[in-house]
Amino acid sequence: MSIVKLNNRGVKDATAFGSITGLGDLVFISRSTASSSASLSITSGIDSTYKEYIFFFNNMHPATDDQKFTFNFSIDSGSNYNVTKTTTAFRAFQPEDASSTSLSYRTGDDLAQSTDFQGLTGSVGNDNDQSCSGVLHLFDPSNTTFAKHFISNVQQILGGNSSRQDFIAGYANTTSAVDAVQFKFASGNIDSGTIDLYGVN
Repeated sequence: MSIVKLNNRGVKDATAFGSITGLGDLVFISRSTASSSASLSITSGIDSTYKEYIFFFNNMHPATDDQKFTFNFSIDSGSNYNVTKTTTAFRAFQPEDASSTSLSYRTGDDLAQSTDFQGLTGSVGNDNDQSCSGVLHLFDPSNTTFAKHFISNVQQILGGNSSRQDFIAGYANTTSAVDAVQFKFASGNIDSGTIDLYGVN
């Protein structure tokens, strides 16, 4: 018996990922493509249609070496990206030569009631074969009663040729609807990469 069950409701551009997690069908909303871009801002498609939205990062490649991939929310359609957040962060790490490994909480990567951009990764390298890929889940962004929860899981190649997997979770401490999200590296442009937005049906 396969754990993958393809969409059987004829929803265009849906994928099997939702069936793997038991969440339901994923409905494609948009793709944002970077090309020497300072940032990627998703300012449409995040509304009350779905209770969960998933952002898929595919090979986000920094123009500048050793940069964190970051994000922030907006409650004013992208005029400002400065929503207060409280988060937790831990990561798994292994270099190519297996000289040292670790699994640890990252105090320096979390936020405590901060409007700063939240890092999703460590210092991603900018060699031709280096990038980061992963997912960010945003739950019920249009709810005006509760804070907005999110979780992420991102794999990357660090500038020192190490594998690192970062797990970030937290909440945007606002009861206003979150209606836009911006992604960028801490410094320098996003040289290339795509971000696909899906709603969970």
